[in-house]
Amino acid sequence: MADPSSYRPKPGQIPDSPGVYKFRDEHRRVIYVGKAKNLRQRVANYFQDLANLHPRTRTMVTTAASVEWTVVSTEVEALQLEYSWIKEFDPRFNVKYRDDKSYPYLAVTLNEEFPRVQVMRGAKKKGVRYFGPYGHAWAIRETVDLMLRVFPVRTCSAGVFKNAARTGRPCLLGYIGKCSAPCVGRVTPEEHRELAEDFCDFMAGRTGTYIRRLEKDMMQAAEEMEYERAARLRDDAEALKRAMEKSAVVLADATDADLIAVAEDELEAALQIFHVRGGRVRGQRGWVTDKVEAVDTSGLVEHALQQLYGEERGDAVPKEVLVPALPEDAEAVSQWLAERRGSQVSLRIPQRGDKKDLMVTVQRNAQQALGLHKTKRASDLTTRSRALEEIAEALGLDTAPLRIECYDISHLQGDDVVASMVVFEDGLARKSEYRRFQIKGFEGQDDVRSMHEVIGRRFKRYLQDKERTGEWEETPETAPAATGPAPVPAAAGPVPAPALTAASPDDEPEPREDDGRPKRFAYPPQLVVVDGGQPQVAAAKRALDELGIDDIAVCGLAKRLEEVWLPDDDDPVVLPRSSEGLYLLQRVRDEAHRFAITYQRAKRAKRIRSSPLDDVTGLGETRKQALIKHFGSVKKLRQATIDEICEVPGIGRRTAESVAAALASTAPAAPAVNTATGEIIEEDDGGSS
Repeated sequence: MADPSSYRPKPGQIPDSPGVYKFRDEHRRVIYVGKAKNLRQRVANYFQDLANLHPRTRTMVTTAASVEWTVVSTEVEALQLEYSWIKEFDPRFNVKYRDDKSYPYLAVTLNEEFPRVQVMRGAKKKGVRYFGPYGHAWAIRETVDLMLRVFPVRTCSAGVFKNAARTGRPCLLGYIGKCSAPCVGRVTPEEHRELAEDFCDFMAGRTGTYIRRLEKDMMQAAEEMEYERAARLRDDAEALKRAMEKSAVVLADATDADLIAVAEDELEAALQIFHVRGGRVRGQRGWVTDKVEAVDTSGLVEHALQQLYGEERGDAVPKEVLVPALPEDAEAVSQWLAERRGSQVSLRIPQRGDKKDLMVTVQRNAQQALGLHKTKRASDLTTRSRALEEIAEALGLDTAPLRIECYDISHLQGDDVVASMVVFEDGLARKSEYRRFQIKGFEGQDDVRSMHEVIGRRFKRYLQDKERTGEWEETPETAPAATGPAPVPAAAGPVPAPALTAASPDDEPEPREDDGRPKRFAYPPQLVVVDGGQPQVAAAKRALDELGIDDIAVCGLAKRLEEVWLPDDDDPVVLPRSSEGLYLLQRVRDEAHRFAITYQRAKRAKRIRSSPLDDVTGLGETRKQALIKHFGSVKKLRQATIDEICEVPGIGRRTAESVAAALASTAPAAPAVNTATGEIIEEDDGGSS
């Protein structure tokens, strides 16, 4: 535990202007980011008597080892920089909301030539118009089905669209009038895009115009005695009204607004957001968070606004945002929201009328969400705590293994040998810290050697990180001899690891200069689990011994009888079948197996899809695709002459000669076989590039 006075800035060093500050720990990792209207006043508050600080703030300042700051011109710039740094560094002491589920959106892909209406989840894409989020995907499909009568926009996938264009026959929706069938040219791209934009306008709340237009056309058709057309227009208007009725009117003045409510206690907070467009609730979502920093309701609201609108632009930011408490710098936050929308945004607390009544409903939803979350978590937390205690007792550990890493080896008859590393913290999977390895030290099938190599590489990188951060240094007494073991690092304490912000590559990366981001191998586990029995456990323990690491426990879980093996023990530890500890070890082992076999299958598929054209120097992906498209397959390309290859656009004679030579030097591959059906997959079906 650090003494804050050891890194307290000298009086007068801190400027009294707006800015953003960062606290770093002893390993230079950023653990907290904050902003201030006056940096001198705000930062000085952290260095008062520890007894006067909130317990969470006290934990943060005693974990930190340094503080630094960046001066900006305005409070709005400070707000933007704070959001960027929280997203970049993922500090462990900042509030971070997490969705309790992945909400579906109704999306219109306006970035395509023929826009498509579909259900989308996950990160938003540029050029796609989103509506929602919705509680259930079926609610989106019901709404779309009603609206396709009036706005027959394409809903099919790219494959179905291309197949219809190739055959000249539209899909079923085209025949029944729920798609304008742009695939077969019934409408032009411009007409179809206009339909998609009208669909978006209606979903955005501009509903009255279209219904009045349909009713007017219906009356005109009736006067002209076109009764069938009038009946169809009547049904279209009724369909739009039914789609509107699915979201009841909650604000009579057709307001576009987001309402945010917070329910909290000392440890956690739940957030509910209602998205109101055109006076109707068009979407709802909920977030929960641990209160890892000393923050009140206004602070929770400010964090929510940053996360909710940090990546949004234009109409995605509504004209009005209603909150239970205004942020500390309400004027700066309002200005920041206005910049993102491109026009004025009203940020306020509703005081009376329909908006006040609706806020009560949102607040009630937040209270229910917090209660439900606590009920689920209490049961889950009790079970996980019991499982970790049982593991510690069975393996003779001093403390519960808060961080467990599990390793598994996967291959197919000795080919594409890979390994996986999965991480569980507090009994929960930490997928952002999963890693995967390619076996480099040898070729062939040897699970024991593979396990030794993987454990050695992972913990060698851990020692390198510790040495680079200065946590331990070699001295004449600890420096290894030419053939001796590596020096013993500091104890692997139960340090919680912050989430990483990037996906894992195929193998561990080269070390980078320290920039405050969480490192991939910086955190040691308290327990290493390997998938296997005595041989694999012995190999893992030998790898740790060779590096001089003796404070990390090792065990193996054998699949045959679910026995737990310990190093140097001739008999396994047998946990009861009803043991929560055994169940947790099984989940960890099964997750490592899943992650390893997924990677191995991906590598094998990539190898099978390889082509002799890959070895042609200077032949890029575009020209490879052009060759395959021209000839239909590698087999037919191999039979072509150099002059015929030159006929492909972009292929010169020298390149054609290189292609012919590369194909001539490789024997035709044996036909692939579908192992499930026994079917031979001929290369003429399209080949590979």
